[in-house]
Amino acid sequence: MNQEFDFIAVGDTVTDAFIRISQASVMSTESPDGTISEELCLVNGTKIPYDFATVLAGVGNAANASVAASRLGLKTGLVTDIGGDDYGAEMRASLEQKGVDTTFVRSHPDKLSNYHYVLWHNAERTILIKHEEYPYAIPAAIGKPRWLYFSSVGDHSLPYHEEIAAYLEANPEVKLAFQPGTYQIKLGKEALAKLYAHTEIFFCNVEEARLILGVTEPDPAKLPKMVSAIGPKISVITDGPKGAYAYDTATDTTFFMPTYPDPKPPYERTGAGDACASTITVALALGLPLATALQWGPINSMSVVQYIGAQEGLLSREALEKYLADRPADYEARVIPG
Repeated sequence: MNQEFDFIAVGDTVTDAFIRISQASVMSTESPDGTISEELCLVNGTKIPYDFATVLAGVGNAANASVAASRLGLKTGLVTDIGGDDYGAEMRASLEQKGVDTTFVRSHPDKLSNYHYVLWHNAERTILIKHEEYPYAIPAAIGKPRWLYFSSVGDHSLPYHEEIAAYLEANPEVKLAFQPGTYQIKLGKEALAKLYAHTEIFFCNVEEARLILGVTEPDPAKLPKMVSAIGPKISVITDGPKGAYAYDTATDTTFFMPTYPDPKPPYERTGAGDACASTITVALALGLPLATALQWGPINSMSVVQYIGAQEGLLSREALEKYLADRPADYEARVIPG
């Protein structure tokens, strides 16, 4: 059984409650280095109407990646922890309905399941997060999947990272895709040095890359190579609607990848990064070159942001390849000289 997995995602799974709000405002501020940040503003100490709420079970970075990989045709499993409550049961059922093997989904009767709140204003979202403290461990029966996709876990997880690094050291044929979450970034690159050293491909956005590296580098095209200097063979840094940058250590090449044109304005942006990262990883798992894999990712991101949540818009391989065939002439990974 172990050898039949192409892709196993590892990370926390959550239920997301999307709360659509109109009576809010956004305040923009500029830092000394020119970085623009935005804050969602609500009137304090009053009742604020919301438009509607939508609850989605079995989501989160790793869960989203596992659903993306399954929908694109890979044999996919998920290593995650859930509580012994109704939310946990709903998570497992949702994942199974979407073709994800839940053999390694561990239920803890004495724990609650992760539950997050998504404040959704215009097309953007602000997420209130809380990760329950689970006894993280890599199952002995996981075997040797072709790819391990590791993403967001709680802030008590440093030993888990060390265990995964040791697993990769013992199983060098298993390739790691690493998409760190909030707490993993806070742990720092020094604490996760062994994991970075075993990373085949790494994903984060521009702001996260600067935090990881402790730099204020204004040119996003330089960040992937800087990240690869701490270990990853390939680093992909996304820059929202501006596109993404990637660096491949094997060829000493930096790429720029534009976004795929939206058929209509994005409806809700949750999961765009997950869709891009996991889809690029799937393309590499299928044996495609990096330049082609970079074309795959933004197509799934484009589709995801047309729906609520990170999974409904994930494409089948047939649908994705149709978009690729119909792509604009300038939709390609471009080599950045230098």
